[in-house]
Amino acid sequence: MNAYTPLPIPPAALRELRDVDDSGRPPRPFTAGEDGAPLDCVGDPLRCCLRGVEPGERVALVSYAPLRRWAAATGADPGAYDECGPVYVHAEECAGPGDRRGYPFARPGAQRTLRRYDAGGHIVGGRRFEMPEDVRAGFDRALDEAFADPKVALVHVRALEYGCFHFEVRRP
Repeated sequence: MNAYTPLPIPPAALRELRDVDDSGRPPRPFTAGEDGAPLDCVGDPLRCCLRGVEPGERVALVSYAPLRRWAAATGADPGAYDECGPVYVHAEECAGPGDRRGYPFARPGAQRTLRRYDAGGHIVGGRRFEMPEDVRAGFDRALDEAFADPKVALVHVRALEYGCFHFEVRRP
């Protein structure tokens, strides 16, 4: 069994997303949990620091294209597999995930999809994953299974219900 590292949105990408997101729109920051806030996002995942949104934090909902950004850095061409979706990030620079251990946004019974991509950025498989009581062991087994295929370069973990990107894991 390997040790896997859930990756947040990289700092350079965050700086760009806080200016213009991957759909070409400027972010519209708001304060979480305040009356009149456009969304009730308290507890929703922050992809910059891999924890939930807390009341009173300044956040923004931005469009993010994780596979597109990875492909640009590696020379891959995901073609039709490129996609862009909404994620929450802090409106201003944050400290990132720090030295947190384990898998973020983990609660037993939650449903996830683990999408597998090859070095060219094409989907080469995936699976539904229901988090067991021992979330760490369950994720480790699911990622061991994914990376047992030598074609798999990275895995995107997404919410099953809405398809929201949660984090990325790269081949160890």
